[in-house]
Amino acid sequence: MQDLTLPPLVTQGFTPPLRLADFKLAAFDMDSTLISIECIDEIADAAGRKAEVAAITEAAMRGEITDFKDSLRRRLALLQGVPATALDGVLQDRLRFNPGARELCAALKAAGLKLVLVSGGFTFFTRYVAAELGMDFVRSNELEIVDGALTGRLITQSWGEICDGAEKRRMLQECCAEIGCTPKQAIAVGDGANDLLMMGEAGLSVAFHAKPKVREQAMVAINSGGLEQLLQILQ
Repeated sequence: MQDLTLPPLVTQGFTPPLRLADFKLAAFDMDSTLISIECIDEIADAAGRKAEVAAITEAAMRGEITDFKDSLRRRLALLQGVPATALDGVLQDRLRFNPGARELCAALKAAGLKLVLVSGGFTFFTRYVAAELGMDFVRSNELEIVDGALTGRLITQSWGEICDGAEKRRMLQECCAEIGCTPKQAIAVGDGANDLLMMGEAGLSVAFHAKPKVREQAMVAINSGGLEQLLQILQ
């Protein structure tokens, strides 16, 4: 639950405003950042295991479980046998964009920035979110489905199996190199501990309704209200 005693928007380490023209790329986490849910928790609800999975998710995002890959494998194992149709249900009935997500992404694209969606979540959902928000680059995990049900495993992709914090940072670096900018010309937005490596690499790090550890290390913390508030410090 969001701590409403926190100031809505906090900046540290610089004096606003920053020049939007100085940035060429913006990288976003998905779950609880661009969208209001943790997709894996909602899939687990279909198996009657939401509380168990959500507890692991929360501990991982707070940084209490430091091995994201291990935490994800533990959660995935609890999803074994869940019908693949549960993914459609989550997408149609539960996935909602966070306030300001569309507005912020549209403004950044209008300013010429390339957008990156990099998630420890799943391609089933990132494909939809990326298409809706006009993302230029996407990296996320691919669920293995056999005979219409989740196996509790992931499919290895060309870059690897699990998009963890280190992979998020690599993706930021690779996308910057591809468009010919440095990571210091990038913005990184996230909410959980597995976003910290990516955020630390970027020229501007933004914590959105984030865990305490993430708020403390970010240059900007949006603690209440929508993502569009970031535009207040970018001119």
